[in-house]
Amino acid sequence: MEQQNQNSALLIMDMQVAVLQMLPDHADLITHTAQAIAHARSRKIPVMYVVVGFRAGAPELSPNNKGLAANKERFAGINPEEFVKIEPSIAPKSGEIVVTKRRVSAFSGSDLEVVLRAQRIEHIVLGGIATSGVVLSTVREAADRDYRISVLSDCCGDRDEEVQQVLINKVFPRQADVLTVDEWKKG
Repeated sequence: MEQQNQNSALLIMDMQVAVLQMLPDHADLITHTAQAIAHARSRKIPVMYVVVGFRAGAPELSPNNKGLAANKERFAGINPEEFVKIEPSIAPKSGEIVVTKRRVSAFSGSDLEVVLRAQRIEHIVLGGIATSGVVLSTVREAADRDYRISVLSDCCGDRDEEVQQVLINKVFPRQADVLTVDEWKKG
């Protein structure tokens, strides 16, 4: 697994205070994510954050996008600077990269690929919410872009536990290594 650390980055996705509120109980998710971040930092694996954000009034949201359009009013009424704030207990350190995306996938509407390629990252380790949103979309797009992918199952959360389990146990293993933080730390 030592080779896995070379050219790897940990991506913490949509772990924003406002987004975490969609999960009824996110304490364990934050604890596991903090452990993953600490491990990555101790191994000199870059930690990168991806946040979803929109301009005031959310002009980026098309009525053709069923999922995002349903929330346009909610997004249009938020303070954009407040909305992108990352959970303080797992917030980036000075110098860590924060990428803002405008869609569900970490790659869509962001400069994530430019950052990963510039740093010669070939293996991404993912954690985020929602598993059925950013994690699923990023796994699919990263696979199409030929990245090696690991998903930290206990660093992912979703409102629907059944969907969470199907993705973690059946869908993601087709394109990614799925492991817990403890398994990743042993590698």
